[in-house]
Amino acid sequence: MNGFVPMERPRLRFWQMFNMSFGFLGIQFGWGLQLANMSAVYERLGARSDQVPLLWLAAPLTGLLVQPIVGALSDRTWGRLGRRRPYFLTGAILASIALFVMPTSSALWMAATLLWILDASINISMEPFRAFVADKLAVSQRTAGFVMQSFFIGVGASLANALPLVFSWMGVQGSTASGVPLSVKHSFQVGAVVFFLAVLWTIVTTSEFPPEDPAAWDRARRGRRGLGPLVAEIAASIREMPATMRQLAVVQLFTWLGLFCMWLFFVPATARHVFGATDPQSARYTQGIEWGGFTFAFYSITCFLVALALPRLARRTSRKTVHAAALVCGGVGLLSLYLIHNKYLLPLSMVGVGIAWASILSMPYAILSTAVPAQRMGVYMGVFNFFIVIPEIVAAIGFGPLIRLVFGEGNPNAPLDVVMLGGVCLLAAAACVGLVRDVGAPAGTGT
Repeated sequence: MNGFVPMERPRLRFWQMFNMSFGFLGIQFGWGLQLANMSAVYERLGARSDQVPLLWLAAPLTGLLVQPIVGALSDRTWGRLGRRRPYFLTGAILASIALFVMPTSSALWMAATLLWILDASINISMEPFRAFVADKLAVSQRTAGFVMQSFFIGVGASLANALPLVFSWMGVQGSTASGVPLSVKHSFQVGAVVFFLAVLWTIVTTSEFPPEDPAAWDRARRGRRGLGPLVAEIAASIREMPATMRQLAVVQLFTWLGLFCMWLFFVPATARHVFGATDPQSARYTQGIEWGGFTFAFYSITCFLVALALPRLARRTSRKTVHAAALVCGGVGLLSLYLIHNKYLLPLSMVGVGIAWASILSMPYAILSTAVPAQRMGVYMGVFNFFIVIPEIVAAIGFGPLIRLVFGEGNPNAPLDVVMLGGVCLLAAAACVGLVRDVGAPAGTGT
């Protein structure tokens, strides 16, 4: 298919990159609320610790299916809203509805169903944003473009993670009939509004480049309609995956396995290890999960504080060096939880994670964007998501048996042990960065 994207684009100004990435603030607001609160919501609705990973299966399976399909579809889309923006809008509408309804869940099955809808919708919005950077920016600006997304991800997650505790400080007390704290309920519903408005801002303020040869592009699109050609294109992209992408895949597998260890169990580990709570229905446990969510805000705050420094560091060293060092910081941050028993020291563990998170959200995508063909940017960004969702599926299916067989069924220390495993995975990912050949590295920075 004839591609949209030429080899170079005109350089964009700071505020143009700001506007085109602003929607990610809303997307991460949704992710942040979900990641910090859903494990505790599940426990409130009666789930056991060894059941929680399986209940998170929605996120990886929807990502596995939705992202490459949306990527391939957006590669061949053009209309009044452009190429990627129709998907931004569709996902934002559906995700906002799911976020608003989620905290009113009256049963475990209802919350799990809504999580499937929410994750599918977020993926519809999120995947085209990665290709959007490559569509809009010159190669020399792509690292800065992906880092700008990291900045907004950090801002969005910081606000989302802190919001339940802020509501609690404002005097919001009590729970819904099903046991979900009202502070969490109000946070999800505010998040629904933020998600929609932030994505709408990007849609309204940012245009897209049309096909270079509209007639040739339309002929190619009409010749590739239907499910069969779509599946064939995704399969061909996987078979023809560039070597750099395969090398990055190893790094991603270890990275995201470590992150899911943290997301699934850091907040429960905080309630149990730092606050000493054992009963999920107790007031102490509620205090623990609120503080754990607040602590999550510190990795997001760190993310947006350091994100804009990463392009300069990458120019002075290399994108690989920056990414490996950042992953080491994240691994050490998670491992430090074992030594922390004072809640006021807990945010320090998230500083290292925040440095890693800023790089995880930018450097692999910057490296990938210069290693794949422009006409397949959307589908390859979607396929790259496989190396995020595969470790999440492993976590969702394997962590329950791991907890029961290795750590012991009903072991109150199991959440802490899984977080420690996450720290080890991030250190392994840092070691694997040395295998990656950065074919688009600026001259003089190394590969």
